[in-house]
This record gives sequence, structure tokens and C-alpha cells, in this order.
Amino acid sequence: MATPAAVGASGTGADGAAVIRGQVRDGQGTPVPRTAITLLDRSGHQLARATSGADGTYAVDTSELGSLVLIGSAPGYQPQVVTLALNGAPVSHDLVILPSPGGLAGTVRGGDGEALPGALVVATDQRGDVMASTTSGEDGGYRIGDLLPGDHTLSVSAPGHRPAAVPATVSAETTRCDIHLVVAATLRGTVRSPDGRAVYDARVTLVDTAGNVVGTRTTSVDGGYAFTDLSSEQYTVIASGYPPVATQVTVNGSQEGVDIPLAHKEA
Repeated sequence: MATPAAVGASGTGADGAAVIRGQVRDGQGTPVPRTAITLLDRSGHQLARATSGADGTYAVDTSELGSLVLIGSAPGYQPQVVTLALNGAPVSHDLVILPSPGGLAGTVRGGDGEALPGALVVATDQRGDVMASTTSGEDGGYRIGDLLPGDHTLSVSAPGHRPAAVPATVSAETTRCDIHLVVAATLRGTVRSPDGRAVYDARVTLVDTAGNVVGTRTTSVDGGYAFTDLSSEQYTVIASGYPPVATQVTVNGSQEGVDIPLAHKEA
């Protein structure tokens, strides 16, 4: 138990009972209303109970003497326990209670609703600092504990899937946050010359519907190229090395193939 608190003047209750008064504040000094104040004797029997007001102040009275236990608890905060030494004089004691760590828990699932084991789950605070991380279990479940209440961002990634980030508000209890990851698509193909030969070192550019360049690749010795980790949407594939050729393609699955024929340069 804690060291007995100091005794000070604050008044007496009815029938000569000593009054214990004080204020409940959080770590920033802000009053905490609706805090349950419980006074126990050394055997654990309840002697008195009160609730702090809008300004965090409380008052309980007792005729008991000796070492008594004062407990302050409020939703979203860690309970505070202190031992008070009463000798019949009034007691003044303020309580400081800190936010209770909460947590996030849920299930990571893939495109078909299947559980995704081994997914990396990272919780960051509002400043972008990493607070905690874990990996999902065989059933896709994860749990991150000891997070302070407030707004966080939960980022999840798994092989073969597009990463996702969602906002999550942590309270004193464990907050459930299920994550659905979309299967990442792969676009691959071969660039060939008019006579069917693979074109080495051709430049292949992938552009989305907004005109943004998603990526650029250079074909290998067999004329092959590949773009991975794509969303399922429409793209334009541009190959150059000969006069540029643009081909439109819609990516709908996990893997799409697009071969691109290049024409000879005209004299």
C-alpha cells in the first residue's frame, strides 16, 4: 500500500466524524468528474462512498481511526489507491488518476473473406509515431494492448495484398477493428518486335486513369516486364524503344498478361 497521506485542516462531519476532502485531477491537472470515491477499513469493509462533482471535488466522512484505504476510479482511467492515516482530525487529499491503456483487436481477412495469418499490423499515433505492432495469428486475429485512449491509425500489410490504413479510436476498453485487404494484382507481359522476337531493354510505363505514372520497367532479355501490387482498375501500358505503343488494359484479377508488339521506326 501507499505511504500514509498527510493530514490537514478541512472540516468535520456530523457526529464528530472526520471529513476527507480533495479533488480528482488527471495527469494534465484537469478535474475529473464522476469519479467513484470509496473508503475502506483495513479488513476491506466499505466505510463510505461518494462521487466527485463537476469540478472534481469530493468529500467522504468516517468516524474510524487508523490506516484507511481511499480508492478513486473513473471510466477510462486507472484506479488510484492511497492509504490515509486518520487520527480524528479532518484530512485533505487530492487524487491524480491517469488514463487507462486500451487496445485494438480484430481479424485481418483477404479478398475472399479468408483469414490472413502473418499480416503485419502497426498502430501509429496522431503524430505518426509507431506505438505498437504485431502480426496476425493463424486465424487472422490480432491484438495490440497498452495504447493510450485517443485517435490512432492502424496500418496492415500482407504478402500478395494491397496494404490498408484505417483510423481507430482507442478507449479504455479494447476496441474491435477488423481489416479487409484487397488482393494485389500483377500485370505482366512481353514486348515483341513485328517478327515476334523479344525486345530487350524496351521501356514500359504504366499510367492510371488519372494520368499518374504508376511505375516504369525495362524489359529483360526475354522481353518480359511485370508490375506488381496493383489495384483492380483500368490502366494504360506504354512501351517505347521503337515508336511508342499504348495499350489499354483493365486489371480485374490477381494476374493479367499483356503482350505488346512494337513496330519498326519509319525511315
